[in-house]
Amino acid sequence: MKQQNTNPPSRIVNMGLGDFQQQVLDASADFTVLADFWADWCPPCIDIAPILQKVLNETEEPVHLAKLEVDAGNNMRLAGHYQARGIPTIRLFTRGEERARFIGAKSINYVEQFIAEYGR
Repeated sequence: MKQQNTNPPSRIVNMGLGDFQQQVLDASADFTVLADFWADWCPPCIDIAPILQKVLNETEEPVHLAKLEVDAGNNMRLAGHYQARGIPTIRLFTRGEERARFIGAKSINYVEQFIAEYGR
């Protein structure tokens, strides 16, 4: 008998230019999506990554995180389209639309309040 996978789908995904529509815009019809425009050489990006993960792990809200490495492949086009002038830029999407954004590393309290205010 085949064992059924009981693990929930990951709330954190890596995405690129080719799957932004599916991972962010389409997915935000079902739950709030934070899109994290980041780079591996960026200290504030490194600082906020565990904060975002902790908030997602601790919240009961249906929130997912889609991470876009701006320097990978053609991702800079997407960063330009969404005017990510500084990184990290965190955008909150619901129902296919951007509702809010912030730039830079923030505290856990800030991120929790941001989601509470602008999420579903």
